Amino acid sequence: MLLVLQPGKDELGRVAARIIANSVRRNPGLRLGLATGSTTLGMYRELARLHRDEALDFSRVTTFNLDEYLGLSASHPQSFHHFMQHNFFSHVNIPAQNIHIPDGTISGEYERYCSTYEQSIREAGGIDLQILGIGRNGHIGFNEPTSSLGSRTRLKVLSKETIDDNRKFFTASEKVPECAITMGIGTILEAKRILLLASGPSKAIPIAQSIEGPVTASVTASALQHHPDVTFIVDQHAGAQLKHHDYYRRVLEMTAILTPDRL
Repeated sequence: MLLVLQPGKDELGRVAARIIANSVRRNPGLRLGLATGSTTLGMYRELARLHRDEALDFSRVTTFNLDEYLGLSASHPQSFHHFMQHNFFSHVNIPAQNIHIPDGTISGEYERYCSTYEQSIREAGGIDLQILGIGRNGHIGFNEPTSSLGSRTRLKVLSKETIDDNRKFFTASEKVPECAITMGIGTILEAKRILLLASGPSKAIPIAQSIEGPVTASVTASALQHHPDVTFIVDQHAGAQLKHHDYYRRVLEMTAILTPDRL
């Protein structure tokens, strides 16, 4: 596990974009797992800039998004389809047939649909690089506390805390989604490499719990401790509760010396 500390959200977005760009250059057919949320915006802006200004080619990249709200159409301004199209896909050259996002409009046979999504990931060859955010309660994807650490893509009921956090994105007359389709923890852990981005003081405790606490279903991001290749990229606010900054910094410095293209 690596921890990369950055001054702020903009800087961590650029670092994440550089890692993704290097991965695409090494493997033009990269299978990329994607996340949404405000922390990822700088990363997507920088990737779009690299495509525009430095000819970063995404034409052979395949993407799989983590999740989608149940009940929202792709055109709804708060759907993750809309987020991804507006902030990333419309700015780069990923073919439409290579883009996979769970369908929030399905109204039955949820297990069958989720199994099909899992099968699509397997048929593509698995995910090479998975991007994650983290919730205030330590969830990744929409794997709320008490989720099985071996879970697969499924329909998940959202916690009250997550619903309350999301309320600000919806108008007063709109009902905030209470369920989502999400990749499971087991699905996420099968990615070859994982990047988790976190910014702001509200993420300080879950980041500390995920990195330095016990592995527990109460903080589903803590399951990442079992993955052999995870990089946490956090700003100074999100890293404020960590107890071992100096150790992580030395590990990062040694990694940069021994494998300079790692980041």
